[in-house]
Amino acid sequence: MTKNADLQARRDAAVPRGVASATSVFAARAENAEIWDVEGKRYVDFAGGIGVLNTGHRHPKVMAAVEKQGKMFTHTAFQVMAYESYIALAEKLNKIAPIKGPAKTIFFTTGAEAVENAVKIARSFTGRPAVISFSGAFHGRTLLTLGLTGKVVPYKAGFGPFPGDIYHIPFPMAAHGVGPEAAFEALDRLFKADLEPARVAAMIIEPVQGEGGFYIAPVEFLRRLRALADQHGIMLIADEIQCGFARTGKMFAIEHSGVKPDLITVAKSLAGGFPLSGVIGRQDAMDAPGPGGLGGTYAGSPVGCAAGLAVLEVIEEEKLLERSEELGRRVTERLKAIAMRNDVPPIGDIRNLGGMIAFELVKSRGSSDPDADMTKKVTGKALDNGLVLLSCGVFANTIRILVPLTAANKIVDEGLDIIERSLIQAAAA
Repeated sequence: MTKNADLQARRDAAVPRGVASATSVFAARAENAEIWDVEGKRYVDFAGGIGVLNTGHRHPKVMAAVEKQGKMFTHTAFQVMAYESYIALAEKLNKIAPIKGPAKTIFFTTGAEAVENAVKIARSFTGRPAVISFSGAFHGRTLLTLGLTGKVVPYKAGFGPFPGDIYHIPFPMAAHGVGPEAAFEALDRLFKADLEPARVAAMIIEPVQGEGGFYIAPVEFLRRLRALADQHGIMLIADEIQCGFARTGKMFAIEHSGVKPDLITVAKSLAGGFPLSGVIGRQDAMDAPGPGGLGGTYAGSPVGCAAGLAVLEVIEEEKLLERSEELGRRVTERLKAIAMRNDVPPIGDIRNLGGMIAFELVKSRGSSDPDADMTKKVTGKALDNGLVLLSCGVFANTIRILVPLTAANKIVDEGLDIIERSLIQAAAA
């Protein structure tokens, strides 16, 4: 039997340390919200491949669509010979996306590609160079998207210089004393001291930050941002890569605010585990780049598009929007009950938007002083106990829950039992 330790040794010898793994176990098979490692140990999956598996591992409908596509063709390059599944998926997304007026969609492979191309489209349409992002943001690992990302370690350390004309302002984090006014004051100072609004192509924001800590952008903040963008002719980009496709109880998280962005970046759960990303946007902006200005060899893979069409059907047929809301209530109620215990580490803010759920570990009850060491200890105990659980956040003290929306309540409750047990064990260690 293959051993995790043997694979770890081979990994260390063959793969650079820069691509870190959150666990030291190796997957052998998976089904819905469960994973088995190469030694046969079973794990409940609360990570979902970092938000990729809202419809679960190997959903039968998705796998059937992929198998059918595989029997026809796997690649032509859309720029060489196009195919219907790309067009059909674009049509569906254009119809449901919260974009004002007619929309168009272009597909890529990774989230970073989607963000890069959204910036290209915004610059082409506006004729302007500058982009404004937010502290704590994560938009990808390419040089441009790292420039937009608002966290240095581990993402940006040692990789500069980054592209110019990128600016950051604070993201509202009520749990850490940063309100919407602080962000708008910073934006006002930026416009007065360093950057005239007429040079700004776009502002990009995650309606719920992913790697930054699952902080939820306040509704009024997003509305004011939309009004400011309109005032100055700036494009508003909603990065929905981690928070999209039913995760928050809406197809797109921005829908909770009623705000209609100009461009939306999508990836992760769009194709249920197959590499696919995209940009959905206003027709006039999407048509700004000339022929050949956008694309990529693997962009909009026919296999990925087939999976994406199946994912949209699963979300509708299995009522995953409603399921996300139900999961959010179920999990947060349990977390609040756990937080009342005296034998667990102090739990600070518990927050969710639908099934996008997180809680913070702090050094003392009632404080917001982050406890990153305890957070690492808890996720380690969870893995030992059979739960894949990820941390995140600017302060590395947030534990996020991205359990597949298709998971049965029995599995969800099992995962929550493990969280409770792991917190108790970590506190006692």
